[in-house]
Amino acid sequence: MRLVRLIANLGYGSRKDVAWMFREGRITDPDGEVLYADDKVEHAQVRIDGEPLDPPTGLVLMMNKPLGVTCSRKDQGRVVYDLLPPRYRVRDPALSTVGRLDRETSGLLLFTDDGALLHRIISPRAEVAKIYEATLAQDLRGDEQALFASGSLMLESETTPLLPAKLDVLAPRRARLCITEGRYHQVRRMFAATGNHVETLQRTAVGGLQLDGLQAGEWRQLDAGDVARIFEPASL
Repeated sequence: MRLVRLIANLGYGSRKDVAWMFREGRITDPDGEVLYADDKVEHAQVRIDGEPLDPPTGLVLMMNKPLGVTCSRKDQGRVVYDLLPPRYRVRDPALSTVGRLDRETSGLLLFTDDGALLHRIISPRAEVAKIYEATLAQDLRGDEQALFASGSLMLESETTPLLPAKLDVLAPRRARLCITEGRYHQVRRMFAATGNHVETLQRTAVGGLQLDGLQAGEWRQLDAGDVARIFEPASL
């Protein structure tokens, strides 16, 4: 792939914009030698304004999504892409969220431009576990662990029961829940089925990958070891 197209696909600008970067001498190798559009150079050897290029296709990020931010590209309020470098919004292939967290749910959110990986993670066959911590409006009534683990809980307007889920009681009104599905507002609806209401909700892990001290609004790139942990068992 020509350097102009490669850099444009990473979101640094249109091909015309990138061509001007070459003319202005902004694109160099690690030693500061100016590169030209028809040079054949490895991705890792390209610098723009002295900074390494963003990773090529196969980028995977994790974010600690804050409250009040929508998992969308366009919304009247703030969206998760506002927390990333602007060029990440226009990468080609597109950088997409792996599933969604609603506006009032915080915690671990994944992004990738690797469509095969995205579908592997969200596929029901993969049974990738997601762990949530919830604060509830009322005390737990005592039978939630058995009900959620039974595989018989039917959510309103659905025709198939939920897969078994694990519940760990943390306090009378706090619980940790591990699910392997991703139905619409599933955690909130599960507690609603018991007559309770979720007041706060945070996703703390996807598979064996945890937030690990990432603060609200922060994000980082994942390496191969991190990605492998997504498919490891989660533990409450």
